[in-house]
Amino acid sequence: MTDKNTKTPVENVNVPGQITRVDATKYAAMRNAMMQIMGATPMTATAIKEAAKPHLPSDLFPGGTTAGWWQKTVQLDLEAKGILQRHATKPLTFSKT
Repeated sequence: MTDKNTKTPVENVNVPGQITRVDATKYAAMRNAMMQIMGATPMTATAIKEAAKPHLPSDLFPGGTTAGWWQKTVQLDLEAKGILQRHATKPLTFSKT
């Protein structure tokens, strides 16, 4: 894991060129969890969050606290990087590219 104060830059597919720095440890934990549970089959954001929760370290996300915020942050970053694909569905769904 990384130092508690280490930040990682993240992008937002909805705001091209904007970089935000977030906690690297929590980002990495959520990213790893999402990469474990996601595949080619599209999933809603809610389904991603719920499926990822069991893969998150309980010391960082006790009881799944803040998992939704981190799921969205990682999702937008991975979309901007071309790792996740957004599908034109209602509700929106996402899959690995």
